[in-house]
Amino acid sequence: MIELIRKRRSIRSFTGQALETKQVELLVEALLRAPTSRSINPWEFVLVDDGELLARLSTAKLHGSGFLKGAALAVVICADETRSDVWVEDCSIAAILLQMTVQSLGLGSCWAQIRQRQHDKQMTAEQFVQELLGLPARIRVEAIIGIGYPAEKRRALAVSQLDYSKIRHNRYDKLWGET
Repeated sequence: MIELIRKRRSIRSFTGQALETKQVELLVEALLRAPTSRSINPWEFVLVDDGELLARLSTAKLHGSGFLKGAALAVVICADETRSDVWVEDCSIAAILLQMTVQSLGLGSCWAQIRQRQHDKQMTAEQFVQELLGLPARIRVEAIIGIGYPAEKRRALAVSQLDYSKIRHNRYDKLWGET
């Protein structure tokens, strides 16, 4: 697992090659195995592989969703907010498990934040996605994960790039990065 974590980087450029059915089945299994608070499973997932719909999703927000146009698959990470007060956390867990499974399959992915982002001055990104996909208002949209075969290579972060100043340990008065 640590090797997957070390190598995972956001990929925003894809080859356009379609995913294999078995790959999609494994991604779906990973999503459905994601843990949730009290095993409520408030999340719902919309898989999109239609090029025209991917192009429309790529305009969901003002900046940072354009890469979806080139993805082979987008997974819209949603939840029924009436089922759980921690739906955001449950969706986030599912999304990162999806991204790690993508990495394990030799594919690339990138997260497009939708919740609390704008589509334009009149509409939120979430409202745009809800309308586009015919989702009721109670089905909240957290993010969209674009997935595909990478058309770019990104280096893993070096250990020296990790910010150990963000880590504290109960046995020490100092931070990890301090000498």
